[in-house]
Amino acid sequence: MATLSAPRPFRVAIIGSGPAGIYAADILTKSQEVAEGEVQVSIDLFESLPAPYGLIRYGVAPDHPRIKGIMNALHKVLDRGDIRFFGNVSYGRDVTLAELRSFYDAIIFATGATKDAALNVPGIELEGSFGGADFVSWYDGHPDVPRDWPLTANDIAVIGNGNVALDVARVLSKHADELLSTEIPENVYSALKDSAVTDVHVFGRRGPAQVKFTPLELRELSHSRDVDIVLYEEDFDFDEASDLAIKSNNQVKIMVNTLTNWLVEQDDEADREPASRRLHLHFLHTPVEITGTDGHVSGIRFERNELDGTGNVRGTGEFIDYPVQAVYRAVGYHGSELPELAFDARRGVIPNDGGRVLDGNGQQVPGLYATGWIKRGPVGLIGHTKGDALETIGCLLEDRSSLPVAERPDESEIVELLTSRGVDFTSWEGWGKLDAHEKHLGESYVSAPGVDVVRERIKVVDRDEMVDISQR
Repeated sequence: MATLSAPRPFRVAIIGSGPAGIYAADILTKSQEVAEGEVQVSIDLFESLPAPYGLIRYGVAPDHPRIKGIMNALHKVLDRGDIRFFGNVSYGRDVTLAELRSFYDAIIFATGATKDAALNVPGIELEGSFGGADFVSWYDGHPDVPRDWPLTANDIAVIGNGNVALDVARVLSKHADELLSTEIPENVYSALKDSAVTDVHVFGRRGPAQVKFTPLELRELSHSRDVDIVLYEEDFDFDEASDLAIKSNNQVKIMVNTLTNWLVEQDDEADREPASRRLHLHFLHTPVEITGTDGHVSGIRFERNELDGTGNVRGTGEFIDYPVQAVYRAVGYHGSELPELAFDARRGVIPNDGGRVLDGNGQQVPGLYATGWIKRGPVGLIGHTKGDALETIGCLLEDRSSLPVAERPDESEIVELLTSRGVDFTSWEGWGKLDAHEKHLGESYVSAPGVDVVRERIKVVDRDEMVDISQR
C-alpha cells in the first residue's frame, strides 16, 4: 500500500459542520501528533447548507439559553483560519466518494441525524400528524422546508418525553411576541402569532422519574408568559426503581421535585385567573391510535400504564381518548443513508468500529471514519459528541501510516472541481457576511407600536438568498 512520500500535510475531509464535525476538526488540530510536529494536517469541512453549525443552528429552539454559548465556541474553532469551510456542498450530489478519496487521505462523516424516528401507530399518516423534527426545522428557518406551517389546531398532542418534545411544546404554546427577541424568521413569527392553539398536551410513556429531558429544559416551561402548566395527580406514581433514582441521581431528584412542586402550586392557585393557554404534562401514557375524521386528525387514544417496580411500565388495559386536532411525534431522531456507504437502517447509523467505517460484510473500509450521531445514534449531549470525536480521531491517527494516499492532494483540486461544476459553494468568509447581514436585520427591526423589543438578529431562510449574501 502506498504511503506519504513527500512532506505534505495529511489531507482530511469532514462531511458535516455541526458540533460533531467541528469538534473532530478541533481535536485533530490539537492532537499531540500535530502539536509536536509529527503530523501536519489540512482539513476541509463540507456542509450541505450554506451556513455552518448543523443542528445548533437548525435543531434547537431559538429561545434556548445555551445556544449562544455553544455557537460561540464553534465559531472560535472555525475562526482560527486553519480549517476551510465549504458550505452549500452536498456529498453524493456535488462531489462523490471516489472524488473525495482522490483528494483526501481520510474522510470523516459527521452528518448527524435529522429525520424523525418512526412512530408506528394507526393513523400516523393522517393530515395534522407531524414529525417534531420537521416542525423544529420550520421554526428554525431551515432553507429546505416549506415556509408555511398549519397552526389551526386548538388542541395539540406532543408525543415524547425528551428535550425535543419540550421544545416543540414550548414553542407551540408560547405567545409569538415572546420569541421576537430571538432570531426566528418573520414567516415563523407571523404564523405563530396567528396560531389558534389553546392547549398543548405532552405525553410520556413512563413516569415522572423516568423522563428523558433535562432540568434546564423543564424549567424553561415555566418562563412562558400567560401559559399555565397543568399536571395530573394520578400520573405521579413512583415504584422502587423510581425511589432509587430520585435518591441516587441528583438530576432526577431536581426534575421530580420541580414537577411535584408545580403540582402543589397548581392546587394552591386554583382560584387564580387562568391563562389563555395551557401546557399539560401527562405521564404513563402509551399511544395506540391516532383517530381521524375526513382524513384529518380528530383525536388520539392512549393506554394507561403502570410502573412494574423496575422503572419500566406495563399496560393496564385502560384506554383514554383525547380530542386533538394535531399530533406531533417527538420520539427521537434517525440518521439518513449516505451514498456508497453501508447503513444500519434499524439504528440509523453508519456501521463502524470505534469510528472506523465498516462495509456491508463488517470489514473496515480504509480511510473512512464516522463521528457524532451518525456514528452512535441520536443519543447523548454535547459532552458525548466530544468524546465520540476523540475516539474517532484517535483511530484515524493510529491508522494514518497505513491509509491509502490521496492521488491529488493539492488544496486547489476540490475548489477547481466544485467551480467546474457550477457549485455555488460558500466559505467561512461568506458566513461572516451572512452573519453580519442577519445581525443587521435584527438591529434594523422596527417594533410594532407599544412593543419594545431588541433583536440581535433575524435569520435568513431562503437558500439562494443565503448564498447570494455569502458571495457578495
